[in-house]
Amino acid sequence: MTGKQKKSGFTMIEVLVTLIILSIGLLGLAALQARSMVSNHNAYLRSQAIQSAYDIGDRMRANMAGVNAGHYNNVSGAAADPACITAGCSPAQIARYDAFQWNKLLNQQLPSGQGTISGNGSHFVISVMWNEARNEASGTGCDPSDANDLQCIQVDMRL
Repeated sequence: MTGKQKKSGFTMIEVLVTLIILSIGLLGLAALQARSMVSNHNAYLRSQAIQSAYDIGDRMRANMAGVNAGHYNNVSGAAADPACITAGCSPAQIARYDAFQWNKLLNQQLPSGQGTISGNGSHFVISVMWNEARNEASGTGCDPSDANDLQCIQVDMRL
C-alpha cells in the first residue's frame, strides 16, 4: 500500500490570502465610516448656519421699526454691543444689538463663522459663512468654486 493519503483542510497560502482580502475589506469599511463622520459634521454645520440665518430674520421681524428705518440694510462683521438693554433701546440700538448677538452666535457655533445682511425695504439677503473644510480660506464672496472663499449659504428674506 503505497497510495497517497488525501488530507483535508486549508493550506497556509489559502489562509493568508483570506486574511489579506478580509483586511482590505475592513480598511474600506473604516474609510467609509470616517467619510460618513465628516459628512455628518458638515451637515451639522450647514444646519447651524441655516438656523442662524433664520434667527436674525426673526430678530428683524421683531424690530420692524429698525427695518423700516434702514438699520439692517448693510450689516457685516462684528458689531459693538450698544449696552442699552437695562435702560431701554431705540430701534437703531436694537438693530446693533441684534447684529452683535448674531455675529457672536455665528462665531461660537461655526468655525470662522460670520454673517452679512444686505438689502433694503422689505427684501434682504442674509449670508452666513464658515470654514467647513477649506483650510486657510477667508474670502467672503460666497463662490463655491473659489477655494479661497468660505463655505456660504444665502437666504432671501422678505419682511
